[in-house]
Amino acid sequence: METFKYEKIRNVALLGHGGCGKTTLVEAMAYTQGITTRQGKVEEGNTISDFDKEEVKRKFSISTSVVPILWEDTKINFLDTPGYFDFVGEVEEALQAADAAVIVISAKAGVEVGTMKAWDLCERFKLPRIFFVTDMDDDNASYREVIEKLEELYGKKIAPFHLPIRENESFVGYVNVVKMKGRRFTTKSQYNECEIPEYSKEYLERYRESLMEAVAETSEELMEKYFNGEDFTKIEMSTALRSSVSECEIVPVLMGSGLHAQGTTMLLEAIDKYFPSPNRCVITGINTKENSTYSADYDANKDVTARVFKTIADPFIGKFSLIKVCSGVLKSDALIYNSRTGQEEKLSRLYVLRGKEQIEVKELYAGDIGAITKLNDVKTGDTLSTKACPIEFDKLKISSPYTYQRFKTKNKGDDDKVSQALAKMMDEDLTLKVVNDKENRQTLLYGIGDQQLEIVVAKLLARYKVEIELSKPRIPYRETIRKKVKVQGKHKKQSGGHGQYGDVHIEFEPSGDLEKAYIFEEKIFGGAVPKNYFPAVEKGLAESVMKGPLAGYPVVGIKATLVDGSYHPVDSSEMAFKLATIQAFKQGIMEATPILLEPIASLKVVVPDRFTGDIMGDLNKRRGRVLGMNPMNGGKQEIVADIPMAELYGYSTDLRSMTGGIGEFSYEFARYEPAPSDVQAKVIEENKAEEEQ
Repeated sequence: METFKYEKIRNVALLGHGGCGKTTLVEAMAYTQGITTRQGKVEEGNTISDFDKEEVKRKFSISTSVVPILWEDTKINFLDTPGYFDFVGEVEEALQAADAAVIVISAKAGVEVGTMKAWDLCERFKLPRIFFVTDMDDDNASYREVIEKLEELYGKKIAPFHLPIRENESFVGYVNVVKMKGRRFTTKSQYNECEIPEYSKEYLERYRESLMEAVAETSEELMEKYFNGEDFTKIEMSTALRSSVSECEIVPVLMGSGLHAQGTTMLLEAIDKYFPSPNRCVITGINTKENSTYSADYDANKDVTARVFKTIADPFIGKFSLIKVCSGVLKSDALIYNSRTGQEEKLSRLYVLRGKEQIEVKELYAGDIGAITKLNDVKTGDTLSTKACPIEFDKLKISSPYTYQRFKTKNKGDDDKVSQALAKMMDEDLTLKVVNDKENRQTLLYGIGDQQLEIVVAKLLARYKVEIELSKPRIPYRETIRKKVKVQGKHKKQSGGHGQYGDVHIEFEPSGDLEKAYIFEEKIFGGAVPKNYFPAVEKGLAESVMKGPLAGYPVVGIKATLVDGSYHPVDSSEMAFKLATIQAFKQGIMEATPILLEPIASLKVVVPDRFTGDIMGDLNKRRGRVLGMNPMNGGKQEIVADIPMAELYGYSTDLRSMTGGIGEFSYEFARYEPAPSDVQAKVIEENKAEEEQ
């Protein structure tokens, strides 16, 4: 593949609801541009984008894939992202490499939750965008309804550039609102000019008028022209529209059919014409040598810098680090420096990926997207530069995972294999996390949602031939006491020769500090227990609080005071006093009215206004306490509540079903509180059953 300079590069993320037709659209563009001789289909598992076994099997995108397509003399790097919400990390990685986005809408499904989430992401990353309404060939397609819904949501920013032409209820072409011309499709997205149908003229006038208003607002000169009733020239229209799209003041709406490859050339032309090239975008980092700000800004004349925005760790195609060159020209034999590791390495090869196809290139200019391989310890988010000019860009902003499940290796002896495989998958997916919860003797797998975790299990088996089982996690309860007691613990054993003797009298009472497991004091008079055995008593306590006698959870908030005891000059030992303490602890805790404490999380749920009643009702059912509501942009509310962590299990799935997928939540541990008696009884019963098993 030839080398492209920044003014001839466009980096475009494809966004939209799951199943809206993004991958089909990429296939259609690849086919119309002659990259493939046959248009692949998601149902047949032969598309360029979805090459992973799980994607082929499930018939939807799981990872972002790069598909460069040439339009005339411009290279457009399409980043085909997953639409399902569990894979938002993949979308966020892509958006940090994209300079603009196409939001795909299915004309038969209309504006969906994923459409709105895509818009919100574009707002967050300040990306220019175009809507492409696909599935126009479908009998139930309604372009007008899509436009009306978009206008209702986003107001005057929405600018329909197309109107459909239908004959005998079939989609045969479109009206170009900007040029006021009719287009009838021939083959491979080609078209011939045709008359504008009479039925289109009412909406055409309306769309054209709002377009003229938008153009007029770009300058005083054009505003004057507009008020004087003068027509704008083609150059004035084109320049004003490009500026407005780049500034996110106008969002064009185009249309077509991915399945029949209709409208793809118009989309490619619009991307080339209206979207900014990388050198119009700003990117700054820190020069770690001089501790100064470095403006990379996709300038090919500066020192080379690149950012790793995604990692592919596939055992079949190998490990690739996907990069976006932020300045300079990256050559295939360059020496590069990793600012995170402080390591300098020589590149062996430089690639452009098209799906799973690897195309070797000699160099990549600033603004282009490529891939490197066989580098030591390069991770997603790393900055690559030169040792003479070491640069570090900001870390990638990726969503935090809040859904988690406990997992166990199915086959004994596979633990190492599983941990190595998961490490590779975490390199690929920054929203995956493994936490070793030693306290509760469990390993936890975190992700954005249950579907993502289910796919991790399937990938482990398919790729790495290891199996894990997911189950409900053990909630980290605590045990404490409510009253003061005094108990004796005596360990006495005679077995020929030296015996074992340790005798302690300990007072147990609440310490009032749940942050600490225990406070140990001694009030021994007259040497009833020699000082050298005090550490053994404390050691016995330290071991005992790890697993409480009520339900096997760690004990917190107790004060233990050694007040009396006795010893034997020959048979007493540290071990004997430690065992006597353990005995006293078990008895004392059970006599001091032990209770279970449950972890309480501080929860934030963000939903549109219309869902607040349902969410608050559901939180009450989960024993949550709503503390307040904060209004947010876009007609949304943030509901703040305290809720037991046990009640958050499965919340991700429930919230999605209550809000149609639009609700989002986050939480953090707040404190421990006494669990209600029915919850305590249930937990104690469950733990008994687990112990017996």
